[in-house]
Amino acid sequence: MANNGMMGTKGLSNLYINILPSNMRPLLLVALIIFVSLFSFFSPMEAEAAQIPIPGMEINFNEAESPEDVAVTVQILLLLTVLSLAPAILIMLTSFTRIVIVLGFIRRALATQTTPPNQVIIGLAIFLTLFTMRTVIADINENAFQPYLNEEINQIEAFENAMDPIREFMFRQTRERDLAMFMEIADEPPTEDLDSISNTVLIPSFIISELKTAFQMGFVLFIPFIVLDMVIASTLLSMGMMMLPPAMISLPFKLLLFIMVDGWNIIIRSLVGSFN
Repeated sequence: MANNGMMGTKGLSNLYINILPSNMRPLLLVALIIFVSLFSFFSPMEAEAAQIPIPGMEINFNEAESPEDVAVTVQILLLLTVLSLAPAILIMLTSFTRIVIVLGFIRRALATQTTPPNQVIIGLAIFLTLFTMRTVIADINENAFQPYLNEEINQIEAFENAMDPIREFMFRQTRERDLAMFMEIADEPPTEDLDSISNTVLIPSFIISELKTAFQMGFVLFIPFIVLDMVIASTLLSMGMMMLPPAMISLPFKLLLFIMVDGWNIIIRSLVGSFN
């Protein structure tokens, strides 16, 4: 029976070879040789790979043998929590909000659609935030982070020392009207003692003040470009070119105006100066 099967397979292969044209038969022979070689090459590798065990990973929760083990576990959980909240902390407690909103307004005023792209705007906003907050960061590193690493203070003292320069920065940028509004909402009596104002009142007041300042700067940025759009639209209307979009003609003039006045220098200088 085996001989009959081999004869049947051989006869079938001979039939396929005879069907092909004579000029295609060498190509079929080469293809068969390559296929047999690849099969013989990958078969030992697959057999060897099948023998390699797949590693596994287990997470065990054991009882703590000492109070130090519990403290280390709590510190790890707190560190993971802070890392997950880092973007919100960056946005809500620093100058990032005002900077990124103003940069977005200038892109809208220029009508350049997605130029510069969001990645460039966010990256520039992050580095400008580090620049404007450099004194606060240095203060936190000197009075909170380094003493904590040297085990001179505990976690609570490190947090309080880190919040002091941040609170001072937020108080300088927060309007009294916004602060009074949130104190009224929280049913807290008016006070001139800034240390008695809680962070839950100060942080939203700071955010509202930053949004208002950013929108004011955006309004000022829009004025010259709106005037340029109106002049070009009136010129095209007087020339009878009503079918030509004014935005298409005004875009190169906006870019030319922005370059001639060194717009990026003015915007960055105004942004950085607004925090002093």
